[in-house]
Amino acid sequence: MAVPPAPRLRSCVSPREERAGPLKPLPRPPRPSARAHDVRPAPRRPLARKELTMASALLTDPLISVDTACRTVHVAGRQLDLTYLEFELLAHLVGHPHRVHTRDTLVHTVWGYGHVGDGRTVDVHVARLRRKLGAEHRDTIRTVRRVGYKYTPPTGS
Repeated sequence: MAVPPAPRLRSCVSPREERAGPLKPLPRPPRPSARAHDVRPAPRRPLARKELTMASALLTDPLISVDTACRTVHVAGRQLDLTYLEFELLAHLVGHPHRVHTRDTLVHTVWGYGHVGDGRTVDVHVARLRRKLGAEHRDTIRTVRRVGYKYTPPTGS
């Protein structure tokens, strides 16, 4: 007496997958330290401060006195209360008078390479600086249309 063949079990794998060959192992996930390094933003290191401290610790003109060592700004004898980025922006502009700075150059120089933003960020900070300089001195930071900004110290004393 012959033994009947066992019933054929259906496979969970489709015929197409059988023809494709054996499954390849998945790649290993990156180490946790490598993943955390990729996610962390680059540290913001403004270049303007490095340039200014190398050049001099005190930038003066007839109107504005910027002391980079003490991080103070005096305008016509009164001290201004500036934020970190406002100070860096004003120090950079005063350190390079009569030079036109594009918005992109200011973003890279003052905010650093890791900054994500656009030229409007510079516009907002310049508007705040002009407000803090006061109505009589706001014209020292001039807008060069479609390009950027420049600092022009007053000619008369």
